Amino acid sequence: MIEIETQEDWNQFQTNAEEQTALVFKHSTQCPISAEAFEEFQAFTNEHPNVLAAVVKVIESRSLSNQIAEDLRTVHKSPQLFVLKNNKVQWTESHWNIKKSAIAEQV
Repeated sequence: MIEIETQEDWNQFQTNAEEQTALVFKHSTQCPISAEAFEEFQAFTNEHPNVLAAVVKVIESRSLSNQIAEDLRTVHKSPQLFVLKNNKVQWTESHWNIKKSAIAEQV
């Protein structure tokens, strides 16, 4: 899992995600719900290290988080998880619905 902190990171991630399934997790570091969802996301990525996965900290990188929402044509939420296929949103979920098993079903 990588952390996307800059526009360049996001651009590179999108390039890498062009031909494979990719996950983007938008994480609020001050929210206990987000912490729980992040644990589920981490559990999935730990069991599937070959899946391209990234995290964006929405408070620390607010403008980038907003840009990602705009690029993906979605409404911002946090926590929020995106499953991208060919850089298009195939599935998105937020809050308590982010579960390791749900991610596995989508990937």
